[in-house]
Amino acid sequence: MKHWIQAARLRTLPLSVSGIIVGSFYAMSQAMFNWKIILFALSTTLGLQILSNFANDYGDGMKGTDNQDRVGPKRTIQSGAISPEAMKRAMILTSILTLLSAVLLIYVSFKDHYFGYSIFYFLLGVLAIASAIRYTVGNTAYGYKGYGDLFVFIFFGWVSTLGVYFMFAKEMDWLLVLPASAIGFMSVGVLNLNNMRDEASDKKSKKNTIVVKIGGKNAKKYHYFLIVSAMVLILVFGILFDIYRDSDPFHFNFDMYFFLAAYIPLTLHLIRVHKNQDPKLLDPELKKLALSIFALSILLALCMIYFLSDLVVNNS
Repeated sequence: MKHWIQAARLRTLPLSVSGIIVGSFYAMSQAMFNWKIILFALSTTLGLQILSNFANDYGDGMKGTDNQDRVGPKRTIQSGAISPEAMKRAMILTSILTLLSAVLLIYVSFKDHYFGYSIFYFLLGVLAIASAIRYTVGNTAYGYKGYGDLFVFIFFGWVSTLGVYFMFAKEMDWLLVLPASAIGFMSVGVLNLNNMRDEASDKKSKKNTIVVKIGGKNAKKYHYFLIVSAMVLILVFGILFDIYRDSDPFHFNFDMYFFLAAYIPLTLHLIRVHKNQDPKLLDPELKKLALSIFALSILLALCMIYFLSDLVVNNS
């Protein structure tokens, strides 16, 4: 059990649900709530993340990318703690459970009223499962060609945040694109940090991540762009949300900006990355960044709900 928990990489799980939290609470701020949608959206997202982690362990282990040159913690295939056959079975089981959760999510969201939406989301779920596996598994693994960043941005940012909101509202609210893109950028930041740590070993194994392609120095600049852009997008969203949801556009709601507290650990993270000269020391930053993003999503969600309750009280 200890080795399976290690393979699931628990420190990545809070990050994976950040988009679900923001999208769901944005819907709740508009007086839309369905706990079944939230429950199955969370279980589907967690299933996809765990599947991706299992597949990454299996793919990198079978390709020899996880070897003695690797800077990060040993993976279970690499160490022999879990056999490739057992990991394959775990991937199949996780895929089935994740797809089942996705089907239940689609049912509680659309039932028999939106057949077209149901088919679209089902195909999207199948694509997400396939993408989670193909990141490092197989001869055409896209993670080895530098496309992992795009996958993470789309699925962890747009699909997660906008997708769950659409399940509540049955329509799109384009203001939500701002935090969805921000979460996507920050999720890519976690992947970029991981690839910065593993640059030397990835280069030897011909795993051509963005970091390997542009080099460690430019990868730092790329990292600053991802995190700072995300912080700006969230702030712009907060201002626009404050303006659009308040009947008085000249009334500044300080309570709407509690999420700025999460900018402190994000800023400290950027400073540490800037000063870093040893890739090994980037490993603790992965957990810190993931938890900072999760904290930001929670604070932003609470601000939206608090703001809604404040408006209800003032209008009653």
